[in-house]
Order: sequence, then structure tokens, then C-alpha cells
Amino acid sequence: MSMNLNIVILSTEVIIWIAYPNNYYMVFSSLTFLFLFLPIVIIIYYIVPKPLKNLFILVSGLFFYAWGEPIYVFVMIASTMIDYFAGLIIYRFNKTPAMRKAALIVSIVMNLSLLGFFKYSNFIIDNINNIFGTSYGAVTSLLPIGISFFTFQSMSYTIDLYRGEIDIQKNPITFAAFVTLFPQIVAGPIVRYRDVEKELNERVINIDTIWEGILQFVTGLGKKVLIANNIGTLWDTVKAMNIEAVPVATAWLGIIAYTLQIYFDFSGYSDMAIGMGKILGFHFPKNFDYPYESKSITEFWRRWHMTLSEWFKSYVYFPLGGSRKGFSRTILNIAIVWLLTGIWHGASWNFIVWGSLYGVIIIIEKIVLTVLKNKGKENILTRIPGIIKHLYAMILVSLGWVLFDTDNLNIAFSYIKKMFSLGDILTDSHTIYLLMNYGLLLVIAIIGCTSLLKKLADKFKKKLPSFAGTMSIVYMTAVFLLSVAYLVDASYNPFLYFNF
Repeated sequence: MSMNLNIVILSTEVIIWIAYPNNYYMVFSSLTFLFLFLPIVIIIYYIVPKPLKNLFILVSGLFFYAWGEPIYVFVMIASTMIDYFAGLIIYRFNKTPAMRKAALIVSIVMNLSLLGFFKYSNFIIDNINNIFGTSYGAVTSLLPIGISFFTFQSMSYTIDLYRGEIDIQKNPITFAAFVTLFPQIVAGPIVRYRDVEKELNERVINIDTIWEGILQFVTGLGKKVLIANNIGTLWDTVKAMNIEAVPVATAWLGIIAYTLQIYFDFSGYSDMAIGMGKILGFHFPKNFDYPYESKSITEFWRRWHMTLSEWFKSYVYFPLGGSRKGFSRTILNIAIVWLLTGIWHGASWNFIVWGSLYGVIIIIEKIVLTVLKNKGKENILTRIPGIIKHLYAMILVSLGWVLFDTDNLNIAFSYIKKMFSLGDILTDSHTIYLLMNYGLLLVIAIIGCTSLLKKLADKFKKKLPSFAGTMSIVYMTAVFLLSVAYLVDASYNPFLYFNF
């Protein structure tokens, strides 16, 4: 299976060179990761002896990151070294609580300092300038790619080690390989050390796991390239329009497009990362579980970016007391977690408001559920039709995405106001034009973000297992070649979580 995929990849590159000789450099630049880096890494990874595999993962991870960040790769190396040596101190001074705690504090403070300096220092200075009328310049002009992910990932090791939940990793190469795992180093999922502790030392690689990984990788590629990129152009078109002159239906059409784009974009990358992890012998945690099927905001955040939610729950919510210290403290803890969630996503007021909004909604849901339980009337919620609860959740999620993707809060609120301006024009000829151009893609995307296709595929596998295997090969080949064809011609290829 792996050899067949490599043949497909190399053959496709030759086809591109023949078909697009004058545009080959641009095409090669956008497809280098698929056509050059991945095949070489996979082939060498399988060839190198078992004792050297982690070293190869480390080298390839550093190379992959340095490809995009030739200078800031040292930030990731610094974070890795801080947590490795902090772990050694925690282990060495097992019977000296003060030293163990000091090492943990150093790990947390240093990682958060790196994150704070590179991601939030300019935001803080801008706000100081706005408040006090000063004119301090920016501290840094670039943001290390994926810094929010690898600092959280590395820091989880020292916290879990301090808690006694994992064993010490004395081998610096193995620990560094964990931090620099290239499939998910840029944008998650956030893999904690406990998730791959055993596999770092002993990995089982077989043809079934490899093929499963290839299918998941190609599925993620299709999500990103064929759906997210194309549906994203609809959102960009609407967002560029004068919001005051946009019909209500067009405003809704735009944010529905972005709601679908960000799901297929981010879940697509997660699928590619998880699939590539399986090819290398790792099983990364699931990051999405059909979040747009949710019937409450609380449920939505159990299904969306699951590794981030789990990280905050394990390292912020529970240490603050979770729900063990009374109802009022539970509400406060939820508020803190969601304020931090908003801040984690970006150094901008729109992210802070976005995270706070979700915190308020989840708190309200918590209060309502608690009151109904105390009165023995929680069955009231079960009587509400599922479609109503689903619409409630999706409307609020869509409103949240307006805040998420609009830097200017005034523009965001104007957009939300337009969505509910029932007295304004509902549609115009441009609305119909957009529907005609994107209608089929919208339907495919809406169906694709549900579990319907998976359920149908599972039934198909049970009834016709041999034929299902053949169809999976056809599916993989078709999606891969279509994705390559799109990347060859397209100049629009954003990644929405790239700098988080």
C-alpha cells in the first residue's frame, strides 16, 4: 500500500511538470510537502533501524519546522530543553517537594513567557498606546508557527510528571522527538506525553494501520483542499462587501460558508496529522467528533477541538477545583477557562470577546440545567424537539464565528446586526448568483460535516467487506488526484489555524 502511494505521488509530480512547465516552480512550492517531504520521510523512517527511529523523527521534525521558521525553530528547541531538564529535576528530587515545585514553576513560567512574548506583547503594547496615548513600537514582528500548540504540548509533560501520572523520560532524543512530531507540530491536535508515552518507546507498524492512516490522511487532504478552500471563497466574497448594503440572506450565506470552511479546514488538517501519525506508528487523540451535530454549546465544545478542551480541563479547570467546590466556584472556574480559551486563540479583542461569549453561554446552560435538576424538572429539556436544540446551537456557533474571523469588533457587531435585520432586503440578484455558484458545494459540505456518510460506509463495509476494500482504494485515489489537480490551478490555499 505504502509503495503504491509513493508511485502515485511521484507519477503525479511528473504529470505536473509536463502539463505545467512554465508554472512548475509555483506548483512545486505549494506541493513540496506532499510530493517531496512526506515520501522521503516515510521511506527513510521505515528503513532506519528501530533504535534510530526517534532520532529520525526529531531530525525530520526540526527540518520540517525550520522549513517554515528557520529562526524561530530555536524557540521550540528552547521550550523542549526547558521541560526536559525540569523533568529531570522533578524526578531527581523526588523527596524534596520544594525543588520539584520550583522545577514545575520554572517550566510553566518559561513556557508561558515564550508564548506571552511572541504572541501577546504587541497586543499589550498596542493597548497601552491606545489608553495612554504613547507610541511604543512593536516588540516582535513575527509569530512562531504553532507556538500555542508546542508550548502546551511540552508543558503537559512536566505537569503530568509532577503529578506522578507518567514516568520520567531520561532520553533527550526521545523527549525531543515527542515535542517535534512533525505531523501535528504546526496546528495540533495537542498531543500530551501520556497519549504517546508507550509508543515513543515501542511502536507497532503493520499494513492495516498504514492503510488506515493513508485513508485518513487523504480524507483530510480532500476536506481541506476540495471543500474548505472552495467554500472559503464564498465567505471572502461576502466579507469584502459593504455590510450595510448586503441583503440578510447574503449575510447568512456568508457566515454559513465560513462555519463550514473552518470545520473542514481545521478537521481536515487534524485528519492529515492523525493519519500521518498512524503511518509512523502513533495514535494521536481524536480532535473532532461531528461538532455540528451538537444540540447545545456545552456539547459543541465536547466535540470541537477536543484536545484543547481536554488540556484546559486537565490543567486549568480541575486544578482550580472544577465542580468540587460549590456551584459559585464552578461558575467562576468556567469563566476563567473560557477567558483563557479566547486569549489562547489570538492576541486580539475579538478572540477575547469570542471566548467570553462561549463562557457566558455555557454558564447559562449550566445554571438552567442545575435549576431544572434541583426542581426535578430536567425532563423538560428532553421534550424540546432535537431540531430546535440543534438550530439553537448552530445559530450561536455561527454568531461566534463572526467574532472569530472579524478583527474589528464594530464590523463584527454590524455583521451580526445585519443577520437579524428583518426589515431589510432579504435577497437580491447577487444572492441568487452566489447560491447558483455555491449551492451544490454547500449541500455537499453540510452533509459531509455530519456522521451520515460514516454510518453509510460502516453499513456498506459490514455487508460487502471485499467490495468495500476496492472502493476505498478508488476513493483514496480519486480524492488525492482531485486535490492535486486543485492545488495545481488554485492560488487560494489558506490555513485558518496556522498561527495559533
